[in-house]
Amino acid sequence: MKLKLDLHDIFNRGQEIDRALRNIIDEAIQKKAATVEIIPGKGSGALKKKVLRFLDQRDIKQLYHRVEKDGDNWGRLFVHFRHEAPAGRRGRGR
Repeated sequence: MKLKLDLHDIFNRGQEIDRALRNIIDEAIQKKAATVEIIPGKGSGALKKKVLRFLDQRDIKQLYHRVEKDGDNWGRLFVHFRHEAPAGRRGRGR
């Protein structure tokens, strides 16, 4: 499953951006999505930097596996998640 967040509509509303980013991260965890595509757009690059700073916060960074910058479209980022198997279900051979 892949989720998508387009920030074009709220590009100039800082708190709404943070809230939208947090909501999409929480939704990815809840739904066990493998990837979240975030579209800050190309513009001046300021919004992309804001998104990267948000993702780099310690409490947020521990929630995902890695961030990938799209080599073909620099106005897009991918946040990848690894969802662990439930405890007790991994290789115990029972």
